[in-house]
Amino acid sequence: MSQFSAARLEIPLHDRLIVALDVSTRADAQKLAGQLQGVCRWVKVGLELYLAAGNGIVEELARQGFSVFLDLKFHDIPNTVAGAVRSAASTGASLLTVHAAGGPAMLAAAAEAAAGAKNSPRLLAVTVLTSMDKSQLAAVGIATSPLEQVLRLAQIAQTSGIHGLVCSAEEVSALRRKLGPEVYLITPGIRPAGSEIGDQKRVATPTAAILAGATALVVGRPITHAADPARAARAILDEIAAAT
Repeated sequence: MSQFSAARLEIPLHDRLIVALDVSTRADAQKLAGQLQGVCRWVKVGLELYLAAGNGIVEELARQGFSVFLDLKFHDIPNTVAGAVRSAASTGASLLTVHAAGGPAMLAAAAEAAAGAKNSPRLLAVTVLTSMDKSQLAAVGIATSPLEQVLRLAQIAQTSGIHGLVCSAEEVSALRRKLGPEVYLITPGIRPAGSEIGDQKRVATPTAAILAGATALVVGRPITHAADPARAARAILDEIAAAT
């Protein structure tokens, strides 16, 4: 069972920040984890780190007391995704991602696999990547706005048994209105005021994202590239606390 509380107002502060360990080596991840221990509860392992360090880094972080968000964005035929979810669940990861664009059959197969796992992880469906705007969607043949596409995919995910969504802060309030207060909305693309946005298109400050209704925020470079990652994380937690 997820450590996130179902009701937005009951979510502990330490469950509202997920630090993205978007680094290329196990040593870098271990260093960051050491700096963040006692400050942050949740960390995210994405493709870059996972391909460098494998299941071992997820298991190691879990042993150190972190809750791990394994962000591999599964997107394949239903049987393959179901198998991937079962394998990922065995690492001790608490959150997993699948692409909502995989469709209802794939999402339902993922949900069934997660429910049947010994350590059942919570599944999040990725709607529209925060690096994509209307022009990027149009380039791949989607004529609707990012918000319209997010709402369409969110509805498919919810009816397929997926526990929550990954979405940008621009869509959070619309999703709250459509899906209700209990759905988990995890928001990446978070940039404190004055930070560079990098390759992201749809970004927000921690305050804006929380006020819009985000359950938790995924923050990478503003923390991991800071001179003092622990201090940067504390500052974001303070901002989240002030917004709740």
